[in-house]
Amino acid sequence: MVNHRGSSHNHMRTASTAKFISRKQSPRAIAVYIFLLFAFSIFIFVFNAGNIVEDHPAPVISIQSHPQTKFLQTADDELWDAPSRHGLRPCIKPTSRYKAAHGSDRYLTVKSNGGLNQMRTGISDMVAVAYIMNATLVIPQLDRRSFWQDSSIFSDIFDELHFITTLQGNVRIVRELPKELELVPRARKHFTSWSSMGYYKEMMQLWNDHQVIHVAKSDSRLANNDLPLDIQRLRCRALYHALHFSPPIESLGKKLVDRLRMRSGKYIALHLSYEKDMLAFTGCTSGLTDAESEELRIMRENTKHWKVKDINSTEQRIGGFCPLTPKEVGIFLQAIGYPPSTLIYVASGEIYGGDARLSELMSFFPNLVFKEKLATKEELNAFAKHASQSAALDYIVSLESDVFVPSYSGNMARAVEGHRRFLGHRKTITPDRKGLVRLFDELESGQLRETSSFSDLVQQMHKNRQGAPRKRKGPSPGIKGKARFRTEESFYENPYPECICSSKVV
Repeated sequence: MVNHRGSSHNHMRTASTAKFISRKQSPRAIAVYIFLLFAFSIFIFVFNAGNIVEDHPAPVISIQSHPQTKFLQTADDELWDAPSRHGLRPCIKPTSRYKAAHGSDRYLTVKSNGGLNQMRTGISDMVAVAYIMNATLVIPQLDRRSFWQDSSIFSDIFDELHFITTLQGNVRIVRELPKELELVPRARKHFTSWSSMGYYKEMMQLWNDHQVIHVAKSDSRLANNDLPLDIQRLRCRALYHALHFSPPIESLGKKLVDRLRMRSGKYIALHLSYEKDMLAFTGCTSGLTDAESEELRIMRENTKHWKVKDINSTEQRIGGFCPLTPKEVGIFLQAIGYPPSTLIYVASGEIYGGDARLSELMSFFPNLVFKEKLATKEELNAFAKHASQSAALDYIVSLESDVFVPSYSGNMARAVEGHRRFLGHRKTITPDRKGLVRLFDELESGQLRETSSFSDLVQQMHKNRQGAPRKRKGPSPGIKGKARFRTEESFYENPYPECICSSKVV
């Protein structure tokens, strides 16, 4: 028997539902309904989340509260931060007693010798010598016959006009001798190395018989110490303010620095002195093959102006007179604390042993960069076969680096270190090669079993070798005569205190 009542109820419900479904809702009503539903869901989530946070506070991790992170941050600061300059600043203005030289009818011609930085410091010395001797300085001729065989003239490397105009209130400088003096007899002089102001005053007697004095060599012709303050400051004005590189070199050098900054905010400039001529000159053959050692010996024997021919390589290394090898540089920087990811710009000529020897450094720090990788071939074409111009690019990148590390105390290393001191004691880590050799040998022999102990010893050894302010070192004790000058710290390696002083000093 069929239940008609139930059937009727279902019919009514179906009809009612159909009526509801068939009724069209407006888009606005649907949007309001969805918004209210979403708002209610957010309210429920926030309410519950508030209770969870209240009952179980989440730990807050920060550099300040996390000891390991704080340690890493401190360590990173120590690796990159420059030492305190203690309120020191460049001070190269003349004193009230300074009087500009006239030198209108007496001329000093100069033949600069050596590589880029030997010539730079030599030219700066000649500016001071011209001032002392009251002479007009003719733009120096550059060395074209040395090992580098660079045919560059002064204006190829330096901004000639800037050099002349910057020093015009100090020394008169001209591009060339007047035509009427080109053929007159000249007094040709090899001025004595590390000479005093009194020596050059005596040389002024040459003006009695000559109107032109030709200086055959310019390097190290002026003493490091015991010169009047105004002479020392004139040397600094010449080197740091007047002797700028030529616009093409300055422009590309700045581009290289910018490209390094884009790769990694900070970088080390490593002056890797491991060229063939450097090793031959120093007689350092540690880690080389017998064939390579013999090749260097022959080169030293055949280079006439290198006076010392017989050199004991072992004694040189133990005494700290050898450049660090690429492998030793890698071990050293790792011990100081730099991570393998550190960006390192390698400023150097052609590395002796090529890629095989360079790979010993890359095994520690694979992120090595050379100017050949930073610049295009087109950009470098102008500097091809011009070693001094190429070295000038390395100088700029080294000067602007966050950290400068020289593997040997050559002319480039000393010049860059001194310039960085002058600009505000930028961080320069100077390896204690003698001390490091001892540690390297102990590590190699197994006497130092733990790497951490080695790192501690290296870091302690170099705590006070990072470019902090200090006065220039005098000669080694017990050495007399001219030999003592060779043991002095170069004026251009550390121009403090004459060209760097406290803010209170005018």
